[in-house]
Amino acid sequence: MVTFADLELALPIQRALQDMGYVTPTPIQERAIPYLLEGRDLLGLAQTGTGKTAAFALPILDHISRHPRATTPRCPRALILAPTRELASQINDNIRSYAKHMRLSHAVIFGGVGQGRQVEAMRSGVDILTAAPGRLLDLIGQRYIDLSQLEVLVLDEADRMLDMGFVHDIKRIMALLPPKRQTLLFSATMPNAISDLAQSLLNNPATVTVTPPSSTVERIQQVVLFVDSENKKPLTLELVASEKVKSAIIFTLMKHEANKVAEFLTKNGVAAEAIHGNKSQGARERAMSGFRSGRVKVLVATDIASRGIDVDDVSHVINYDLPNVAESYVHRIGRTARAGRDGCAIALCDAEQRAWLHDIEKLIGKSLTIIDQHRFHSETARLSRMKPPVLGGGGRHGGRRGNQNGRGPARGHAAPHAARPGGRRMSHRAPGGYGRPGAFKD
Repeated sequence: MVTFADLELALPIQRALQDMGYVTPTPIQERAIPYLLEGRDLLGLAQTGTGKTAAFALPILDHISRHPRATTPRCPRALILAPTRELASQINDNIRSYAKHMRLSHAVIFGGVGQGRQVEAMRSGVDILTAAPGRLLDLIGQRYIDLSQLEVLVLDEADRMLDMGFVHDIKRIMALLPPKRQTLLFSATMPNAISDLAQSLLNNPATVTVTPPSSTVERIQQVVLFVDSENKKPLTLELVASEKVKSAIIFTLMKHEANKVAEFLTKNGVAAEAIHGNKSQGARERAMSGFRSGRVKVLVATDIASRGIDVDDVSHVINYDLPNVAESYVHRIGRTARAGRDGCAIALCDAEQRAWLHDIEKLIGKSLTIIDQHRFHSETARLSRMKPPVLGGGGRHGGRRGNQNGRGPARGHAAPHAARPGGRRMSHRAPGGYGRPGAFKD
């Protein structure tokens, strides 16, 4: 069995890992770190919850520890790009923990807050900068950041950055980088766009795959409940009110729907908070703090906000709305069954989203278990052949095809399909009917 000591990281890093009780690396850490210590470029295919932050952060810290130099104002030595401010903040926190015994400067920059402290940090110079693309380009344009001396670049959750429309921002950033650098790209899926990006950025990369692209975690029990749209809120309330639902993340397509669901649950005695792009950074951090501490039982999120949610003990993920891009389903349910735990993913499917369920099942290569023993079951939704809805546009990404904000189905969307013949249907009848934990987690 490989241990962190076997990887021969710099002694200050080993001390920090010992302080944190980390002994054995995860598969992606075990396989990626040796390549990165050699200075190789790397393409890492791994879902969240696999330990990939340490897989890239520890080698960066090792490099800086073994090659110390004074920081240069405005010029970071390493840059980590993340799609959301929550994820960027989380990565920066992890770096702080891993570098507790090092003389190291690091900073995080993202939008939604004032730039004063971020500018001041860059004036002093930092070793490691973690950034969201939009604010990074803003500060580069104002000449507060200079990437000409960059030594290491990391693109974390690259597929999500492309989904969120950051492809042009990434290309602008790439044009500012020195040709001689180490580049790391991590992605949960490997669509053609990511493959093309990797080819353009990486030089003779090592490839590490710890889970098949677009595969789902085997420890997650996946079920679907067919329900009319007007009954989704009371059905969701019955789900999360169960004592065996320790903590849950609910996904909606639209921000206003996330607010409505959170308000409905709170009014009915379930502590819930909404988290999405219209929330202030302070509000998002308070919601996350409450969720991590257990004061908030339910977090209601949109896809964009979800990527910074890194909580190990989420027992259930509920797709209040199915995602209109099938790959997002994989990202969503990956919020549960983390750190070796089991989890449950529940999809609420109405008639208008029936075709999206077909696309999800086609992508993951399996049928979701149908639970029809609940008082809101809709046979109309189960048998629907309706096309998926065309959702309203607007905002930064309005009108783009198939993005994760629910602003229209993907171009080339598969034709709607009715439910499979009875042989495929798997009706799970739990004792006492729907709403009992046994219906989802035996």
